[in-house]
Amino acid sequence: MSQPKFEPQVPVSATYMRGGTSKGVFFSLNDLPERCQQPGSARDNFLLRVIGSPDPYGKQIDGLGNGSSSTSKTVILSESDKDGHDVNYLFGQVNISKPMIDWAGNCGNLTAAVGACAINMGLVDADKVAASVETGICEVNIWQQNISKTIVAHVPVYQDEQGNVQVQETGDFELDGVTFPAAEVKIEFIDPVDASSAMFPTGNLVDDFDVAGCDLDKDNVQATFINAGIPTIFMNAEDLGFTGTELQPDVNSNPELQAKLEKIRAKGGVAMGIFEDVKEAEKSQHIPKIAWVAPAQSYTASSGKAVDEKDIDLVVRAMSMGQLHHAMMGTAAVAIAAAATTQGTLVNKAAGGGSLSEVRFGHPSGTLLVGGKTEHVDGRWQAKKVSMSRSARRIMVGQVFVPADGF
Repeated sequence: MSQPKFEPQVPVSATYMRGGTSKGVFFSLNDLPERCQQPGSARDNFLLRVIGSPDPYGKQIDGLGNGSSSTSKTVILSESDKDGHDVNYLFGQVNISKPMIDWAGNCGNLTAAVGACAINMGLVDADKVAASVETGICEVNIWQQNISKTIVAHVPVYQDEQGNVQVQETGDFELDGVTFPAAEVKIEFIDPVDASSAMFPTGNLVDDFDVAGCDLDKDNVQATFINAGIPTIFMNAEDLGFTGTELQPDVNSNPELQAKLEKIRAKGGVAMGIFEDVKEAEKSQHIPKIAWVAPAQSYTASSGKAVDEKDIDLVVRAMSMGQLHHAMMGTAAVAIAAAATTQGTLVNKAAGGGSLSEVRFGHPSGTLLVGGKTEHVDGRWQAKKVSMSRSARRIMVGQVFVPADGF
């Protein structure tokens, strides 16, 4: 009996989901090959192969990725052993061109899909799910393992003709950056900053940021460094030579501009105290994020939709994994909410200043409303809660096939 010349593929149960303006491959921890159920090279190599990385062509044709940071994502879910939590959520941002997975931060967009996916995978207590049909909302308490934070997803549910409670995925909620409407999922990020750490790591709401050597026409610019949702550097658009209404082609087709922004991002990572030096910062493209803000102004979104300055409070653009994001990362939206509702930050000033509890900002695909509550306690600012609405839906449930010699 002949044997295969090469090792066959291994089938693994998976769910392909859209969450917010991102897509990712979701796994239940127990469904992974045994050697991939623990952190390490086997797990990383498996997930890289699932997505189709590293790909020098940048397309991820031989995997489930789509050649963009918004779709080069993986999620591992498991029953939570944390008191008061239903599910553990571990996120891996897969690099497109390098054999690297960044486990340092969360994906706020895919967060919107975690609650629904956990229910569908049977990871949320069946009695809790059944009881939620009375209100039509199942509150899924998520433990975000990457950043050790609690997130609450308000997942809409209904009872089908057989009496089973199902996740409501269809609806009329429209999210800019997503083509079709779906059911609204409200997300609350609870205490997105540790009480023991600083939301503003330098101690300042606005810093003079040394950008010497970054190819700007000045050596110092103003910046707000914040650690909420994900470490983020906010700068004024005009200091970067921008208007704040840029779309993806304006940035992503300009390698020199991308390289300049990457230099600034790396220096910001050092200024925030995340990294010891620029070389170390360059190894992590996922954090910090770099974003720029400007006062509200009218523009045409990437879909052709007109965004009127009267309908927004400010405009924001952000980079993700070296590219201008097509909409807004969910974690960066958390940072925007926390900064906008803290008087004196660049984001707050761009939104008109003063005491704000929510803002609607314009991004490349349209607009997004976010809310926040920050407090000044014992000499430091703390974000107590940040909220936003997203949507999510299953695209595919089945098996993903990975060559056995790939991990």
